[in-house]
Amino acid sequence: MSKISIVSIISVLMIPLILIFSLYVQFHGEFSAGGGFQAGVIFASAFILYSLVFGIEKSQSVISLKTSQSLMALGLSIYLLVGLIGIMSGANFLDYNVLSANPTSGQMLGIFLVEIGVGLTVANVMIVVFYSFANMRVTKK
Repeated sequence: MSKISIVSIISVLMIPLILIFSLYVQFHGEFSAGGGFQAGVIFASAFILYSLVFGIEKSQSVISLKTSQSLMALGLSIYLLVGLIGIMSGANFLDYNVLSANPTSGQMLGIFLVEIGVGLTVANVMIVVFYSFANMRVTKK
């Protein structure tokens, strides 16, 4: 077995576990350390591992640069929309109490939505930055 095949096999086993862990961190952020930012970085690291092992062309067939930029904008839009709902309801920006008749459930819903937006944005910013570095050409002076 060559080194490449060992790395490929280990990566195929690890990438799903990394993705599941990123979901765990995303959805258990209010109970322990974690949340959207950490989950986004973990998700992006799984994708970057895939790119390093299987090649940038294959990874861009999974998530293209355009798709990643769109998901980044979607995450930012979710965050902004949750904040603007508070302003349109006569409250402060990111005032989650207006999202539900019960202030506690409004807080929970608002934090959940904002963390989803942050996770989407961070993961895709990391992927876009990786694509930018991966597609750079080295010039000699």
